Amino acid sequence: MPRTFGSWLSGPSPSETGASATAAGEYPGQRLGLPKTGTRSLARMGRRIGALLIDWFIAYGLAALGMTFGLVSMTTLSTAVLVVWFVLGVLSVRLFGFTPGQLACGLLVVPVDGREHVGIGRAVVRGLLIALVIPAVVTDADLRGLQDRLTNTAVVRR
Repeated sequence: MPRTFGSWLSGPSPSETGASATAAGEYPGQRLGLPKTGTRSLARMGRRIGALLIDWFIAYGLAALGMTFGLVSMTTLSTAVLVVWFVLGVLSVRLFGFTPGQLACGLLVVPVDGREHVGIGRAVVRGLLIALVIPAVVTDADLRGLQDRLTNTAVVRR
């Protein structure tokens, strides 16, 4: 009986993983036409989380500033932080291609379907999906979250 449990708890063997796994010699971003290292290579999760934390602290500071001027009450502070974070992220990704946190961490949001820049619609969808948290945590073999897959974007190094 323990052998039966061990067979499915340990996961599939490398030969059973199928087409979704990265083949030997491939690297994250190769299917997207991105380099393996350096400028325009896919950003790793650590930098992305760091950029998100910086953006979140900026949004918290701006919402707290609004609270000192009486624009935000203590009961609506968390909602105000989310709204400020969302608006800041959408506008900065649309205008510049990066958020303030991504600028500090050396990251850039680029479309992978040949377009020149990320449009306002894509930026709004990305922001909404990141705000839901779960789509950003689920990644594919190219280390892109669901928000990047649905909007045909990628977060790369600058």
